[in-house]
Amino acid sequence: MEVTHDCDSDSEGSFDDSVDDELCYVSDEIPKFQFRNLTSKARWIEELGVAEVLEMKGKMWTTTGIVRDGKTYYSIEETLYLAEIGALEILNVDNTPLSLMDMYAKLAEDVNRYGCSWESFEVYRHLKFLGYIVGRHSVPWSMKNAQEGTTEYGGITDRRSLDNSCITEMFADLHIGESRPIFDVYPPNSKFKKSSPGNPSFVLCLSSVYPPSKKEIEDLEARCGGSPLKFCVVEHGRVSFLSFMKVELPVLP
Repeated sequence: MEVTHDCDSDSEGSFDDSVDDELCYVSDEIPKFQFRNLTSKARWIEELGVAEVLEMKGKMWTTTGIVRDGKTYYSIEETLYLAEIGALEILNVDNTPLSLMDMYAKLAEDVNRYGCSWESFEVYRHLKFLGYIVGRHSVPWSMKNAQEGTTEYGGITDRRSLDNSCITEMFADLHIGESRPIFDVYPPNSKFKKSSPGNPSFVLCLSSVYPPSKKEIEDLEARCGGSPLKFCVVEHGRVSFLSFMKVELPVLP
């Protein structure tokens, strides 16, 4: 975790890091900042709703953030999680520190602005704590693994071009409402590459307190291209996971 990495392409490397990706918190309390010897830095860009990584230290960046035009961008849930475990220092555009409380306030003030609600963040944090690799659903980690090898996404076709509309559209694509896919979830993998992540182990859908209807499940299955679906419900800080199976009951005489 001793190298500042300046990425100049949509590729990944590997670094040795003796610090595990752990999260220390109890119950529903807000996690206390965990100080580390070396911390990455990122600048929060309000108009994009993402953090642009300035310095990458350690190996956590290999499974967090999307790579565009040689730069790495963190969604708001990734930014908060990494800041909570002391792996990321967040800066304003004027390079002054941005506190965790300020970031929590951003998440709470407008759940649709950043495509992430507080419940979604709790789910993300819980999955990361369990060791899973988690990315926004349908948002390519790198343009190298975009569909059919093209770089077209959100109306942007030039691989070397990156504007506000591209990043904003990708990270604000999730609208807060009923059951909806929020994350692509991968098992722990020390050789994970953003350029070739493979298929997710499952797509996670955030549901309301009521189970989704049969029609909702069928619609979600169609949207997720055949990937296994799991559902989660968040109540009072507790994250519960459930899945559904098709069962045919015999016709009784």
